[in-house]
Amino acid sequence: MSVFALLAAASAAAALPQPAHAAPPAAAAETAKAAAPVTVRNGDADVNGTRIHYQLHGDLTPGKTPLLVLHGAFMFSDAMKPLIDPLAATRPVIAIDARGHGRSGGVDGKLSYDQMADDAAAVLAKLGVKQADVLGYSMGASTAIALAVRHPARVGKQVVLSGTSRLDGWYPEVLAGIAQLTPATFAGSPIETGYKSLSPTPDKFPKLVENIKTIDATPFAYSDEQLRAIPGKTMVIIGDADGVRLDHAIQLFKLRGGGDIAAATQGFMTEAPKARLAILPATSHIGIMGEVPAIVAMVTPFLDDKAPPPPAF
Repeated sequence: MSVFALLAAASAAAALPQPAHAAPPAAAAETAKAAAPVTVRNGDADVNGTRIHYQLHGDLTPGKTPLLVLHGAFMFSDAMKPLIDPLAATRPVIAIDARGHGRSGGVDGKLSYDQMADDAAAVLAKLGVKQADVLGYSMGASTAIALAVRHPARVGKQVVLSGTSRLDGWYPEVLAGIAQLTPATFAGSPIETGYKSLSPTPDKFPKLVENIKTIDATPFAYSDEQLRAIPGKTMVIIGDADGVRLDHAIQLFKLRGGGDIAAATQGFMTEAPKARLAILPATSHIGIMGEVPAIVAMVTPFLDDKAPPPPAF
């Protein structure tokens, strides 16, 4: 099977809720326990004539910072449900169908991270949310970075899950594989059927494929200065077999304030750090969506701004 066919098959698998097969039974049980059902409200925001669909899980309660969840390419907000459910048990969650994806419109125009970041900011504005924490996966992670750069007052903490701040943060072989994708690659897959069942323009799936190929062939880069200037705290999570280059993830972690020499020399932390880095073992770019218990266990204390626990000895 070619590289691009493997990518398509993996992408199709990512469109469906993934089991936490790698989690120990106790962790899986805790995740299921935490994921109590919450009320879900659907809505749309008009962004310069384009409808952007969103879901609100739970209620926007004063004193509780909402979490904005941004999905990956070819996906839609429902595909993030395994991750949304346990997180929504402790905070309101807003999930967006990105421009051209799922129930949102705007498939005809080209995609850009800046535009998708502006779409997200418009959804927050419609909901009356002055500031939200943001978790983005893959394409959504780059959108989360763009949102923090372009609308810093709207963003609190950021979780960058298998994403990059520049196009060359991906292995070139991954980008080369994406360039070979065609609509036929997805024939009969959950990606294609999901798009056709949800989209207001079900016949335009080929245009979505073209748009994803274009955005993944168009150089973009947020500068070191822009990344350092983001006011909120950041957590970077990738797999050790991710499509994201390891050195890029480490560089992003450092630019966001990671690599605290004082903590390294004293051997422990007394307060929550500005940046956190997690590299999950034996985990690929798609496989990371099967590691929900591990991700939730790391992300929750980060969002709650909890300092690492002291050692027991």
